[in-house]
Amino acid sequence: MGRVLVTGATGGIGTALVGALVRAGHQVTAVGRDVGRLDVPGIEADLAEPGTLAAALGTVGEVHALVHCAGISPVATVAESGPEHWRRTLAVNVASAAELARLTLPALRRARGHVVFVNASPGMTGVPRWSAFVGSKAALRELADSLREEEAAHGVRVTTVYPAATATDLLGEVRSAFGRPYDPELCIRPETLASMIVWLLDAPADSYACELSVLPSPR
Repeated sequence: MGRVLVTGATGGIGTALVGALVRAGHQVTAVGRDVGRLDVPGIEADLAEPGTLAAALGTVGEVHALVHCAGISPVATVAESGPEHWRRTLAVNVASAAELARLTLPALRRARGHVVFVNASPGMTGVPRWSAFVGSKAALRELADSLREEEAAHGVRVTTVYPAATATDLLGEVRSAFGRPYDPELCIRPETLASMIVWLLDAPADSYACELSVLPSPR
């Protein structure tokens, strides 16, 4: 049990994760915007501006795990995507994750802690009208793989979670933008994904899952 920083805590997956972590006995601190409405301590921060995160976090105390759930999923063709579209998507989805990992690494090293990055669906690549999102998630994977190698000597674990379609409002909005149907009953429940992330954090001392792909059960 320990202190877990969670980004994206007000989203569908993040809200479920906060609840699951609290029930498992962890102390949770939410990082992001509008976190004051949650029933856990929060740090107000704008993940679209990674350069402001150090001031928002201040002195970092005890941290046992960082879980980056935050993400935005704008749908647009390359022709429609200007510099701000790319900047904001990369900032929220990967640059803020890298900065939070950097800021918490001293505490994570002391705790021999765990970093979890929630990525995109397993094997996602080359999706028309979604290049910024898919590109940011490819970068997030590379961040995780590099961080894992760099921090192994310090005992820090790094896991990438690849969830397939998960029943959230954001997925409904994305499916609508693509003109595709959205049926929550055919998706992973956020509470189920949250329980798997808690399981990752509670792994035995001698081993852990460095990657976890999660699919809906066959229907």
